[in-house]
Amino acid sequence: MSNETRDTVFIGKKPLMAYVTSTLIQLANLPSVNIKARGLSIGRAVDVAQIIARKTENAGYSIGEIKIGSESLESQDGRTRNVSTIEIEVKRNTN
Repeated sequence: MSNETRDTVFIGKKPLMAYVTSTLIQLANLPSVNIKARGLSIGRAVDVAQIIARKTENAGYSIGEIKIGSESLESQDGRTRNVSTIEIEVKRNTN
């Protein structure tokens, strides 16, 4: 298992709190975790990052670097489509 997959949470269709819990568990062991999503899951990724940053403010987590972009994917009918992507870094504050 590569290091990138261990410090990354990919957002999909599970309940929101499943991703929040997964991210918090990883943050307990790592200084920062990346939350990645694409397409319709981007809003859910933003929600996960906001819940962690706001609800655990006293625990010392904050939002770091945010990267946006797009990927070219082939749809089921064979056409190439551009899908938006987002990567949000959630990190432990250094005091």
